[in-house]
Amino acid sequence: MARDLFRRLRPYGQMPQTLLIGGFAGVILVGTLLLLMPWSQTKGEVGWVDALFTATSAVCVTGLIVVDTATAYTPLGQVVIVALIQIGGLGIMTFAALAYLMLGRRLSLASQAALHDAFFQRDLGIEFKKKFLQILLITAGIELAGILLIFLALRWRQAPVMDALFSAFFHSISAFCNAGFSIYQDNLVGLRDSPVIMATIMSLIVLGGLGHMVISELLQHGKSRLSGSAPAGPRSLSTHTRVVLRMTLALIILGCVGLVILGLTASESSWGMKLSSALFQSVTARTAGFNTVDIGVMPLSSLLLITLLMFIGGSPGSCAGGVKTTALAISLAEFKAKFRGEDQVVILDRRVPKTILDRTMVLIRLSILWNLLGVLLLLYTETGRPGVGLHDVLFEQISAFGTVGLSTGLTDKLTVFGRLWITATMFVGRLGPLTLAMGVVPAIHTHVKYPEGRIMIG
Repeated sequence: MARDLFRRLRPYGQMPQTLLIGGFAGVILVGTLLLLMPWSQTKGEVGWVDALFTATSAVCVTGLIVVDTATAYTPLGQVVIVALIQIGGLGIMTFAALAYLMLGRRLSLASQAALHDAFFQRDLGIEFKKKFLQILLITAGIELAGILLIFLALRWRQAPVMDALFSAFFHSISAFCNAGFSIYQDNLVGLRDSPVIMATIMSLIVLGGLGHMVISELLQHGKSRLSGSAPAGPRSLSTHTRVVLRMTLALIILGCVGLVILGLTASESSWGMKLSSALFQSVTARTAGFNTVDIGVMPLSSLLLITLLMFIGGSPGSCAGGVKTTALAISLAEFKAKFRGEDQVVILDRRVPKTILDRTMVLIRLSILWNLLGVLLLLYTETGRPGVGLHDVLFEQISAFGTVGLSTGLTDKLTVFGRLWITATMFVGRLGPLTLAMGVVPAIHTHVKYPEGRIMIG
């Protein structure tokens, strides 16, 4: 009987989605155990629920915290956190591929499929090793550039050498991986008057949220342009890259303008600081979770705008969460086509395949259902205390799902159930509801075609 059960479950273990889910869960477990060690904590007061929450938030590159990273964890504990962030940002399967390559072993077809689905969105015929090493080189190059710029800016502010170096190391990785973790108690509020640090952090966040394939294509395109072998104009880029770049730019601009109009906080007295803070929060709201203003005192209209940005998130194959910019572009194009009565969905003069449309609609609907369930559960368990309202619960739920890490101040007040639910939401948001559903629910193919049934609408 046990052998039959194993034989039935074996195909699930070989599915790329199952490998991805199991990899993330395994690293979170190891991270939880490491954060529970005495050398990781300053006072030894972090329990297993809080350690699990922190490890999940780090691996899922979210940034929500129930204990202060600066005071609750030792420098060694903070190194564990930044290591978990780096692993989560690149993806568990990528690090598994690195281990195989270092040992000179070949990847299984299932592992290659998972990696290509997560990073490349192309056929398995691509030279995997070359592309994989390219990902590592791009990541290392961008993060090292960020470390250098932040370090020089902190030294300019008279920070001690070792403190400036560790802060630059921590925040560069956290920003590029879109994690939002900070070793400062006020996050980045105390550094918002440094144009170099703010510009560097924003650049790292945007690059980390574009996706490795987009960055790789842009670098290759730039190299070809310099050599004169590439045609001029944006149409020489792939449809995916053009959609990602346009949606990213549009969301940043709309978010910035919206926050300037709706307002931030009373501390933004000058127009320069207001514009700077609005731009930073527009960039970080979709994926990273750093903040230069007190989120808890922002107007409700601004919180709703940030909530929408958090739900959208970054782009596919990146360090970001959310339903992704491409899903928004496809859903808008699909709505436009249906509204006009057109029989095909077109983006940038290219038809979107039906399979992509179907997956996008399923992804968005699963995301909405999960978050509605989360808001309902959190309203039941978390709103019994004064000062906790619907907007706090909604903001917290979407922030966890979008792996953003912003909060109005509810995170450290969550009950044990609330912390466990937010932990699960961060996990689902990082992997994506569609990935989880495909990893747990097997595909059922049927050749039965049912007769039509007329149903009134409207």
